[in-house]
Amino acid sequence: MNQVIEQKSFRELSSLSQGHLASDGDGVKLTRLIGNKDLNLLDPFLLLDFFESDQPNDYLGGFPEHPHRGFETVTYMLAGKMRHKDNVGNEGVISANGVQWITAGKGIVHSEMPEQESGLLKGFQLWVNLPKTHKMTEPTYQEFPANELAMEYRDDGSEIRVISGTTNKGTIGPVINTHVKPTYMDVSLPAGAIFEQTLPMHSNAFVFVIDGTISVGTTGKKIDKNHLGLLSKGDLVSITASSGMSQFLLISGKPLNEPVARGGPFVMNTKAEVMQAFRDFKNNTF
Repeated sequence: MNQVIEQKSFRELSSLSQGHLASDGDGVKLTRLIGNKDLNLLDPFLLLDFFESDQPNDYLGGFPEHPHRGFETVTYMLAGKMRHKDNVGNEGVISANGVQWITAGKGIVHSEMPEQESGLLKGFQLWVNLPKTHKMTEPTYQEFPANELAMEYRDDGSEIRVISGTTNKGTIGPVINTHVKPTYMDVSLPAGAIFEQTLPMHSNAFVFVIDGTISVGTTGKKIDKNHLGLLSKGDLVSITASSGMSQFLLISGKPLNEPVARGGPFVMNTKAEVMQAFRDFKNNTF
């Protein structure tokens, strides 16, 4: 009997971006990688911000009280601390290598304020869309400090911190999301090491290089530090550290393929729903 050999379809680097410098909240300086004029949306991802500064004036204002409805916010810290507090009594501090995954659902009002007055503050905020059927669900939280995230250590010196999804070696991240089935991994590779990860064929995926330089796929196209690389469709991504110790995020999710209507902190399916969100917030009915 002839053995059938499964052919893998490799994802390649389809485009590169450095994002746009921006500020949000009370003057926090950041780089907007998704949600800008060049990359407005990567379904189901609505926004990706990267903040990094050791200058207190760049971040001390933080993100004072503001509302959200219709999507999820994911805060992942690399350095420093961020205190979260909402209008129903939830409060906590996200420290280095910790993550908070909030399902805002029908509405929360919260603040995100740096817990420090000096030193490096570094991290990401990702917005993940919710399907129409779950936009008005009750808010929920998934919060994990560094010691509760799954870590995978490989013989070649590679380290993979898994927030959501499952590595090819079976390490499972603690965050559960059945809507878009996300993969969110923080990968560190020594020079020459190769990281391979299976992804759903039709998910949208990207990498962001935190440090070093990596090459992607069979073509070996390179991505340098502080660049976001969009990946083509396929069921396997292969990434090699080109020089020194390289660190990057690998993020993917199933597209929802639904209409998107935005209005500042609200993301719904129609303009009418966005206007209703503004009225509800004004009337304190969140």
